[in-house]
Amino acid sequence: MAAAWHDEFPLRQDICYLNHAAVGVWPARTAAAVRAFADENLHQGAAGYPGWLQRERQLRRQLARLIHAGSEDDIALVKNTSEGLSLIAFGLDWQAGDNIVSTRHEFPSNRMVWQALEGQGVELRLVDVETAADAEAALAEQIDARTRLLSVSSVQYVSGFRLDLECLGGICRRQGVLFCIDAIQSLGALDVDVRRCRADFVVADGHKWLLGPEGLAVFYSRPEARERLRLLQYGWHMVERCGDFDAPTWRPAASARRFEPGSPNMLGIHALAASLSLFEEIGMQKVEKLVLDRARALRRLIRADDRLVLTTSDDPCRQSGVVCFRGRGRDERWHAWLYRELMQGGVICALRDGAIRLSPHFYTPDSALERFRHRLDALLSV
Repeated sequence: MAAAWHDEFPLRQDICYLNHAAVGVWPARTAAAVRAFADENLHQGAAGYPGWLQRERQLRRQLARLIHAGSEDDIALVKNTSEGLSLIAFGLDWQAGDNIVSTRHEFPSNRMVWQALEGQGVELRLVDVETAADAEAALAEQIDARTRLLSVSSVQYVSGFRLDLECLGGICRRQGVLFCIDAIQSLGALDVDVRRCRADFVVADGHKWLLGPEGLAVFYSRPEARERLRLLQYGWHMVERCGDFDAPTWRPAASARRFEPGSPNMLGIHALAASLSLFEEIGMQKVEKLVLDRARALRRLIRADDRLVLTTSDDPCRQSGVVCFRGRGRDERWHAWLYRELMQGGVICALRDGAIRLSPHFYTPDSALERFRHRLDALLSV
């Protein structure tokens, strides 16, 4: 199996790719699927469109299995996480005095959409979960009779801090509050079960840990929850009798397809379906174990060097595929320099909130971690 993974990721020898929390690497099968789709279009156009529709249905089933959804009907294919969150933010019927609870360090996409509701008298309550003694309890304390929604990232993009989704889902269900998860830093790295965590909505792009292309995201909605969203976009693809262009009347699809107004992103669908086939072959439980193993190896490496400070939580319950560190006693300019030097040396990483962010995947070889260690040690010695 390890040899098969190596064949799927023929990265250049001078590249140490530790940036899946930003943009993931395509597997070889995904690149092949895109080339085949382009070649098909080149030589026969859309003559095989019925087969494309089969691939679209296949992807919905793959995504439903990935997140343990009850049905593929709960899956919508949207452009990105921002669009999915916007469908929720502007689809719900808000009243002045309502509030939303979230965390203080969310990615802008999971903050701006809720801030945009302030003109309707909706309050956004932000909790610093990473400094709280009990992150889930701190969020629960902000929920009151006027709370309509709890919206959190399953894993914080800056630090890799992981929330207990099952605990939060139970709190929301007991309080009668909708539960929305931005899972972009989980799907493809951790085994996410939307039914066990009682999620009402889950949104995630396919271009990070899922190793797919940009421009295609999954939007899960529990049937009872999606009935509460008014529709914001209309078109031929979102109707119940999709493809019956001569019908004089129409109604929205009962499934989550109601959130897809127009033509699907067939190129992205072919690519993401290919990427997900690799995860299905390996199994998400094994993928999660491998991701966490590699992240632990990086944490050990950083803790062993007195010149560095690990800024990612060491609590096993809070760990994800993201590992962050800073130089001990170093300022912002130094971290910007270190980031540039790492990138120029082939260590693909990110700079977030003044810290170096690393995000290996299940296939990341030990040799890549060793190359990173050597490169980092050389730079720390300058």
